[in-house]
Amino acid sequence: MKTDELVAMLATGVEAVDPRAVEKRFALALAFGLSGAGVLMVALLGVRPDLARVAMTGMFWLKLAFPAAVLGATLSVTMRLARPGRGAGLGWLVSALALAALWLGAGAALVAAPPALRPHMVLGETWRVCTLCVTVLSIPAFCAVFWALRGLAPTKPRQAGAAAGLLAGAQGLLVYCLHCPESTLPFWGVWYVLGMLVPTALGAVLGKVLLRW
Repeated sequence: MKTDELVAMLATGVEAVDPRAVEKRFALALAFGLSGAGVLMVALLGVRPDLARVAMTGMFWLKLAFPAAVLGATLSVTMRLARPGRGAGLGWLVSALALAALWLGAGAALVAAPPALRPHMVLGETWRVCTLCVTVLSIPAFCAVFWALRGLAPTKPRQAGAAAGLLAGAQGLLVYCLHCPESTLPFWGVWYVLGMLVPTALGAVLGKVLLRW
């Protein structure tokens, strides 16, 4: 067979690839993850009854800002790692900066508070269930993001799995904030972070298996 004939045969019936395929796939995963977490939150926990009042306070929006920043940063990382041969970019650094800002604020709040109040600022009223709740609410997003990655071509499966887990954890935490009554930076810096690290660790472990070509 001549080269021209071989090329013509291989090109027959080939359809153009959608240049926005990765973005569309992750948009669908993000929509499913957030809506699934919302349904679970309403069914299992409920929306906090004073949400309308606390939504008028700066602390409420600061609480949402942390998972939103991590979500945006890790979405960028995960989408980059979904493409073969791509690095993570600056997303990990942005996530680390968001975490560092939270821990710096938490440390400053503890230093400024009377010693007798510090344990309560860290433990709050819900420390026993917070990490579990965030992890459970992350399940829909975890499944959706892994579905998105399995339809693409990540070449760094462990790192992509960790990014997917952190992305799912950020989505679960973002929704959980609509229920959680805690309003101190030290509490967020411990239990919110642990809630996101559980799916991150699970994603790193499963990524090596589920995202392998």
